[in-house]
Amino acid sequence: MASLKVSVVGADQEVWSGAASMVVARTVEGEIGILPGHEPMLAILAEGEVRVTAENGEKIVARAADGFLSVDNNTVTVVAGNASLVK
Repeated sequence: MASLKVSVVGADQEVWSGAASMVVARTVEGEIGILPGHEPMLAILAEGEVRVTAENGEKIVARAADGFLSVDNNTVTVVAGNASLVK
């Protein structure tokens, strides 16, 4: 099964990266879910959470604001001015 290569990056650090089966993020146009095979896209993030389901089933949640989300070739990159993991 295909997977996503995901990176969540803040202005000063990488918050999380790894293989995932799904990413859900809030954009200025609404919430979006990304699965392997998603069409290439670029979206502006709205303040909120980015939820990642890692390949092993672990749920990772990060707060992100002031940035964008890019999808291309099963690679999802979230770049935010402010990003941090939610404990």
